[in-house]
Amino acid sequence: MMPSWEKLWPYRAVLAVDARSFSAHTSKTMQQLNTDIQQVLAQALTAIGMSGRWERRMFGQHTGDGYVAGLEPEVLPGLVGCFPDALRQVLSEWRISHPGQPPLQLRASVHVGPLPTSGLGVPMVHTHRLLDDQALRDLLARANPEVTNTAVIISQRVYEDVFHSGCATGDTLPSHFSRRLARVKTFEQPAWLHVPGLDWQLADPAIFETSNAEPVPEMPSTPPASVGAAAVPNSVTFNQHGPHGTQGYLQHIHNTFGGSNGEQR
Repeated sequence: MMPSWEKLWPYRAVLAVDARSFSAHTSKTMQQLNTDIQQVLAQALTAIGMSGRWERRMFGQHTGDGYVAGLEPEVLPGLVGCFPDALRQVLSEWRISHPGQPPLQLRASVHVGPLPTSGLGVPMVHTHRLLDDQALRDLLARANPEVTNTAVIISQRVYEDVFHSGCATGDTLPSHFSRRLARVKTFEQPAWLHVPGLDWQLADPAIFETSNAEPVPEMPSTPPASVGAAAVPNSVTFNQHGPHGTQGYLQHIHNTFGGSNGEQR
Protein backbone atom coordinates (compact mmCIF):
# COMPACT_ATOMS: atom_id res chain seq x y z
CA MET A 1 0.00 0.00 0.00
CA MET A 2 1.40 3.38 -1.01
CA PRO A 3 2.02 5.69 1.98
CA SER A 4 -0.17 8.76 2.16
CA TRP A 5 1.12 12.31 2.34
CA GLU A 6 -0.22 15.85 2.08
CA LYS A 7 0.93 18.93 0.22
CA LEU A 8 2.56 21.63 2.34
CA TRP A 9 0.50 24.80 2.56
CA PRO A 10 1.77 27.77 0.53
CA TYR A 11 4.28 30.01 2.24
CA ARG A 12 2.82 33.33 3.39
CA ALA A 13 4.50 36.46 4.64
CA VAL A 14 2.63 37.54 7.78
CA LEU A 15 2.51 41.21 8.85
CA ALA A 16 1.04 42.11 12.23
CA VAL A 17 0.84 45.47 14.02
CA ASP A 18 -0.31 46.59 17.46
CA ALA A 19 -0.90 50.09 18.80
CA ARG A 20 0.82 51.10 22.02
CA SER A 21 -1.39 52.10 24.99
CA PHE A 22 -4.51 51.17 23.05
CA SER A 23 -6.41 50.18 26.21
CA ALA A 24 -5.96 53.68 27.64
CA HIS A 25 -8.43 55.09 25.10
CA THR A 26 -12.21 55.28 25.33
CA SER A 27 -14.32 52.73 23.46
CA LYS A 28 -15.26 55.34 20.85
CA THR A 29 -11.63 56.33 20.26
CA MET A 30 -10.65 52.65 20.00
CA GLN A 31 -13.07 52.19 17.11
CA GLN A 32 -11.61 55.19 15.27
CA LEU A 33 -8.03 54.09 15.91
CA ASN A 34 -8.82 50.62 14.61
CA THR A 35 -9.97 52.18 11.34
CA ASP A 36 -7.00 54.55 11.28
CA ILE A 37 -4.52 51.69 11.67
CA GLN A 38 -5.82 50.03 8.52
CA GLN A 39 -5.59 53.33 6.64
CA VAL A 40 -2.06 53.93 7.92
CA LEU A 41 -0.97 50.48 6.74
CA ALA A 42 -2.56 51.01 3.33
CA GLN A 43 -0.82 54.39 2.91
CA ALA A 44 2.58 53.06 3.97
CA LEU A 45 2.35 50.05 1.65
CA THR A 46 1.11 52.21 -1.22
CA ALA A 47 4.13 54.47 -0.73
CA ILE A 48 6.44 51.52 -1.46
CA GLY A 49 4.47 50.19 -4.41
CA MET A 50 2.47 47.48 -2.66
CA SER A 51 -1.08 48.82 -2.94
CA GLY A 52 -2.16 46.00 -5.25
CA ARG A 53 -0.57 43.38 -3.01
CA TRP A 54 -2.32 44.84 0.01
CA GLU A 55 -5.70 44.79 -1.74
CA ARG A 56 -5.16 41.07 -2.40
CA ARG A 57 -4.08 40.32 1.19
CA MET A 58 -5.11 37.04 2.78
CA PHE A 59 -6.85 36.38 6.11
CA GLY A 60 -6.81 40.08 7.03
CA GLN A 61 -8.41 40.69 10.40
CA HIS A 62 -8.58 43.13 13.29
CA THR A 63 -6.88 42.05 16.50
CA GLY A 64 -8.57 44.60 18.75
CA ASP A 65 -5.57 46.90 19.11
CA GLY A 66 -4.06 46.13 15.72
CA TYR A 67 -4.29 44.24 12.45
CA VAL A 68 -2.78 41.14 10.84
CA ALA A 69 -2.71 39.91 7.24
CA GLY A 70 -0.92 37.55 4.92
CA LEU A 71 0.95 38.51 1.77
CA GLU A 72 2.98 36.72 -0.89
CA PRO A 73 6.46 35.90 0.47
CA GLU A 74 8.10 37.56 -2.54
CA VAL A 75 7.29 40.97 -1.01
CA LEU A 76 9.46 40.33 2.07
CA PRO A 77 12.37 42.52 0.86
CA GLY A 78 9.93 45.43 0.70
CA LEU A 79 8.34 44.68 4.07
CA VAL A 80 11.75 44.44 5.72
CA GLY A 81 13.59 47.15 3.83
CA CYS A 82 11.15 49.90 2.87
CA PHE A 83 8.00 49.45 4.93
CA PRO A 84 9.34 50.48 8.39
CA ASP A 85 10.43 53.95 7.28
CA ALA A 86 7.30 54.41 5.17
CA LEU A 87 5.21 53.53 8.23
CA ARG A 88 7.20 56.01 10.32
CA GLN A 89 6.52 58.79 7.85
CA VAL A 90 2.79 58.04 7.62
CA LEU A 91 2.50 57.95 11.42
CA SER A 92 4.28 61.32 11.60
CA GLU A 93 1.75 62.75 9.17
CA TRP A 94 -1.05 61.21 11.25
CA ARG A 95 0.26 63.02 14.35
CA ILE A 96 0.37 66.36 12.52
CA SER A 97 -3.17 65.91 11.19
CA HIS A 98 -4.52 65.01 14.65
CA PRO A 99 -3.42 67.91 16.88
CA GLY A 100 -4.28 67.48 20.52
CA GLN A 101 -4.37 63.69 20.30
CA PRO A 102 -1.65 61.38 21.67
CA PRO A 103 0.72 60.26 18.88
CA LEU A 104 -0.04 56.85 17.41
CA GLN A 105 2.82 54.41 17.93
CA LEU A 106 2.87 50.98 16.30
CA ARG A 107 4.81 47.79 16.92
CA ALA A 108 5.12 45.56 13.86
CA SER A 109 6.26 41.97 13.37
CA VAL A 110 7.06 40.11 10.15
CA HIS A 111 7.30 36.33 9.85
CA VAL A 112 6.92 33.73 7.09
CA GLY A 113 5.83 30.12 6.88
CA PRO A 114 3.32 27.65 5.46
CA LEU A 115 -0.27 28.65 6.24
CA PRO A 116 -3.69 27.63 4.94
CA THR A 117 -6.12 30.19 3.55
CA SER A 118 -7.62 30.61 7.04
CA GLY A 119 -4.29 31.84 8.39
CA LEU A 120 -4.51 29.46 11.34
CA GLY A 121 -1.21 27.78 12.08
CA VAL A 122 2.08 27.89 13.92
CA PRO A 123 3.60 30.75 11.81
CA MET A 124 0.62 32.95 12.75
CA VAL A 125 1.11 32.15 16.44
CA HIS A 126 4.83 32.93 16.19
CA THR A 127 4.11 36.24 14.45
CA HIS A 128 2.05 37.34 17.45
CA ARG A 129 4.64 36.02 19.91
CA LEU A 130 7.24 38.21 18.22
CA LEU A 131 4.88 41.18 18.43
CA ASP A 132 4.56 40.61 22.19
CA ASP A 133 8.31 40.50 22.83
CA GLN A 134 9.13 42.69 25.83
CA ALA A 135 12.14 44.36 24.22
CA LEU A 136 9.96 45.54 21.35
CA ARG A 137 7.46 46.96 23.82
CA ASP A 138 10.21 48.59 25.88
CA LEU A 139 11.64 50.38 22.85
CA LEU A 140 8.44 52.35 22.35
CA ALA A 141 7.87 52.75 26.09
CA ARG A 142 11.29 54.41 26.47
CA ALA A 143 10.94 56.56 23.36
CA ASN A 144 9.58 60.05 22.90
CA PRO A 145 6.30 59.28 21.08
CA GLU A 146 6.57 62.43 18.99
CA VAL A 147 9.95 61.27 17.68
CA THR A 148 9.80 57.46 17.58
CA ASN A 149 6.51 55.98 16.44
CA THR A 150 7.61 52.68 14.87
CA ALA A 151 9.42 49.60 16.18
CA VAL A 152 9.73 46.43 14.08
CA ILE A 153 10.74 42.86 14.84
CA ILE A 154 11.37 40.18 12.20
CA SER A 155 12.00 36.48 12.62
CA GLN A 156 15.34 34.80 12.00
CA ARG A 157 13.84 33.07 8.97
CA VAL A 158 12.74 36.38 7.45
CA TYR A 159 16.13 37.98 8.18
CA GLU A 160 18.00 35.15 6.46
CA ASP A 161 15.64 34.90 3.50
CA VAL A 162 15.81 38.63 2.80
CA PHE A 163 19.43 39.52 3.46
CA HIS A 164 20.99 36.25 2.27
CA SER A 165 19.10 36.53 -1.01
CA GLY A 166 20.95 39.66 -2.08
CA CYS A 167 17.66 41.26 -3.18
CA ALA A 168 17.44 45.06 -2.98
CA THR A 169 15.95 46.39 0.25
CA GLY A 170 15.99 50.11 -0.44
CA ASP A 171 18.59 51.80 1.74
CA THR A 172 18.07 49.38 4.63
CA LEU A 173 21.09 47.32 5.70
CA PRO A 174 21.41 44.22 7.90
CA SER A 175 23.20 46.45 10.43
CA HIS A 176 19.95 48.40 10.88
CA PHE A 177 18.72 45.35 12.83
CA SER A 178 19.79 44.18 16.27
CA ARG A 179 19.69 40.48 17.13
CA ARG A 180 17.76 39.38 20.20
CA LEU A 181 16.47 36.14 21.66
CA ALA A 182 12.71 36.72 21.81
CA ARG A 183 10.99 35.03 24.74
CA VAL A 184 7.21 35.04 25.14
CA LYS A 185 5.46 32.29 27.13
CA THR A 186 6.90 29.02 25.76
CA PHE A 187 8.16 30.71 22.59
CA GLU A 188 11.91 31.31 22.42
CA GLN A 189 13.58 32.07 19.10
CA PRO A 190 16.19 34.47 17.66
CA ALA A 191 14.72 37.61 16.16
CA TRP A 192 15.86 40.99 14.86
CA LEU A 193 14.77 44.44 16.05
CA HIS A 194 14.62 47.57 13.92
CA VAL A 195 13.76 51.18 14.73
CA PRO A 196 13.83 53.46 11.65
CA GLY A 197 16.60 56.02 12.02
CA LEU A 198 18.35 54.33 14.97
CA ASP A 199 22.04 53.43 14.71
CA TRP A 200 22.45 50.29 16.81
CA GLN A 201 26.21 50.88 17.03
CA LEU A 202 25.42 53.66 19.52
CA ALA A 203 23.17 51.59 21.77
CA ASP A 204 24.57 49.45 24.57
CA PRO A 205 23.32 45.83 24.20
CA ALA A 206 22.51 45.90 27.94
CA ILE A 207 19.38 47.84 27.02
CA PHE A 208 17.78 44.45 26.32
CA GLU A 209 18.85 42.75 29.53
CA THR A 210 15.39 42.78 31.07
CA SER A 211 15.09 39.15 32.16
CA ASN A 212 15.71 39.97 35.84
CA ALA A 213 14.17 43.40 35.78
CA GLU A 214 10.63 44.70 35.78
CA PRO A 215 9.25 45.57 32.32
CA VAL A 216 9.34 49.25 31.48
CA PRO A 217 5.80 50.53 32.20
CA GLU A 218 3.89 52.14 29.38
CA MET A 219 3.68 55.83 30.13
CA PRO A 220 1.04 58.26 28.89
CA SER A 221 1.48 59.00 25.20
CA THR A 222 1.91 62.74 25.83
CA PRO A 223 5.36 63.30 27.40
CA PRO A 224 5.59 65.58 30.46
CA ALA A 225 6.70 69.14 29.90
CA SER A 226 10.37 69.81 30.53
CA VAL A 227 12.70 72.75 30.42
CA GLY A 228 15.45 72.75 27.82
CA ALA A 229 16.41 69.57 26.01
CA ALA A 230 14.21 66.48 25.82
CA ALA A 231 14.49 64.00 28.64
CA VAL A 232 16.93 61.14 28.23
CA PRO A 233 15.71 57.75 29.55
CA ASN A 234 17.79 56.70 32.54
CA SER A 235 18.00 53.09 31.37
CA VAL A 236 19.67 53.80 28.04
CA THR A 237 23.46 53.62 27.95
CA PHE A 238 25.91 54.29 25.17
CA ASN A 239 29.33 52.93 24.37
CA GLN A 240 32.30 55.22 24.97
CA HIS A 241 35.90 54.57 24.05
CA GLY A 242 38.56 56.11 26.24
CA PRO A 243 42.33 56.43 25.87
CA HIS A 244 44.15 53.47 24.33
CA GLY A 245 40.85 51.96 23.18
CA THR A 246 39.54 51.36 26.73
CA GLN A 247 35.82 50.77 26.49
CA GLY A 248 33.28 51.72 29.10
CA TYR A 249 29.86 53.26 29.08
CA LEU A 250 28.27 56.53 30.02
CA GLN A 251 25.09 56.42 32.06
CA HIS A 252 22.91 59.49 31.63
CA ILE A 253 20.92 60.76 34.61
CA HIS A 254 18.30 63.32 33.65
CA ASN A 255 18.01 66.44 35.80
CA THR A 256 15.40 69.18 35.97
CA PHE A 257 17.33 71.37 33.54
CA GLY A 258 17.26 68.78 30.75
CA GLY A 259 21.00 68.12 30.96
CA SER A 260 22.82 65.04 32.17
CA ASN A 261 25.53 64.01 34.57
CA GLY A 262 27.95 61.46 33.22
CA GLU A 263 29.07 58.66 35.47
CA GLN A 264 31.74 56.71 33.64
CA ARG A 265 32.23 53.07 34.48
